[in-house]
Amino acid sequence: MQKDELIQLHAMLVQIKEFVELNKEQTEFGNYYSLRICPSHIHKSKAEHKEAIFTLGKELSGVMMGGNSQAI
Repeated sequence: MQKDELIQLHAMLVQIKEFVELNKEQTEFGNYYSLRICPSHIHKSKAEHKEAIFTLGKELSGVMMGGNSQAI
């Protein structure tokens, strides 16, 4: 993937994260927040955005598989 495509994917995952945060009482995205990167940080490297995508994806899947039967 090109860097701009990774940034677009990163932005979509952040939108999902924000939706989950608004609709769930307990969410944990500490690992993602510790990276200190967001999609608007276009000066960050491709590798940093890729790490953010994988970290956020893992945390989102954890929230969704968290055993809570409520719909998101």
